[in-house]
Amino acid sequence: MTVHVLMPVFNRLELTQSMLECLRAQRVDEPLSILVVNDGSTDGTAVFLNAQKTITVLEGDGSLWWGGSIDLALRHVLDFASERDWVLLVNNDTKIERDFVQTLLDVARRHPAAAVGSVIRAVEPPHRLLSIGPRINPWRLRIEDFINDPPPWKMEKVVTVDALSGRGTLYPVSALRRQEGMRPRCLPHYLADYELSLRVRKAGWRLLVSTSAAVYSENVFGNAYRAPGLWDRLFSVRSPSYLPAQLCFWWTASNFTQRLTLPLRVGVRALLSLRRSNLVAATTHSSGTLGSNNGLDK
Repeated sequence: MTVHVLMPVFNRLELTQSMLECLRAQRVDEPLSILVVNDGSTDGTAVFLNAQKTITVLEGDGSLWWGGSIDLALRHVLDFASERDWVLLVNNDTKIERDFVQTLLDVARRHPAAAVGSVIRAVEPPHRLLSIGPRINPWRLRIEDFINDPPPWKMEKVVTVDALSGRGTLYPVSALRRQEGMRPRCLPHYLADYELSLRVRKAGWRLLVSTSAAVYSENVFGNAYRAPGLWDRLFSVRSPSYLPAQLCFWWTASNFTQRLTLPLRVGVRALLSLRRSNLVAATTHSSGTLGSNNGLDK
C-alpha cells in the first residue's frame, strides 16, 4: 500500500522546499509517493523540482489553479494506484510534524470507509488552534467552524465534520475513484476541496478530523482579495465570491428542496455581500493581497 501525496504549487519556492522536507522526514509504515503539480511558476520552482529525483512533477501553464491541479494529479495517480492505496492532499504553505501521516493512517484504519482530515494550528508558539473543520448550513448558505461549538468536541480525538479541506486530508483511493475527478470548470479554486469531500460523503464515506494531526499555518488562510467591482467579485477566479463556484458548491451541498430556491438565494446573498463590502470600503482604506486556503497564491 502506498500514500500518494499530491501538492499543487505556484511560485513560493521556499515554502515548497520546506514542505518537501517535512514530507521526507515522515516516520510512516507505508511508502510515500510525492507528486507536485507546478502550475506555471516563474520563480525557479520548475528548475528546483526538475532536479528532484524522488518526486513526480506534472506541469501546468498557470491556468489550472487548485482544482485543475488536483484534477490533473488525481487522473495521473488513479490510473495506476491500487484500491488499497491512499491519497493525501497537502499545501505548500503549511508545516507538519514527523508523525503527521502516520496519525492520519492510524485513524483511517480504525474507522473504515472514512476520509480523515487534520486541524489547523498557528505556526507560531503556542500553536493556537485555528480550525477544526466546517459545519455547513445549505439553507442559510453559511460555513462555520466546529471550533465555535461548545464541548464535547474538545474531549474527542476524532470529530465528524461536514466537509474536509485540502490542507492535509487522507482519502482512500477507492473513495476518490467513484468521483471522476474534480470539477475545475466551475470550481477552479475556492470551495473545490470542500465540494470534493461532499461528494465523497454522499457516496457513503464518513468525513472525520483527527485532533491529534495538525497542519501548522500562518493565520491568513482565508482570503483578503478585494475585487475592484461587481463583475470581478462575481466572475474572477481570484474572488472567494466567484459565482460559478458558489452555485456549484451549494448545489452539491443541498438537498432537492433546497435546490429549488438555490439560484435566487445565492443571487440575493451576492448582492447583500456587495452592499456590505461597499459600506466597509466607504469607511476604511485598507488594501489586501490574495490569500488562498488552497495554497496557490496568484
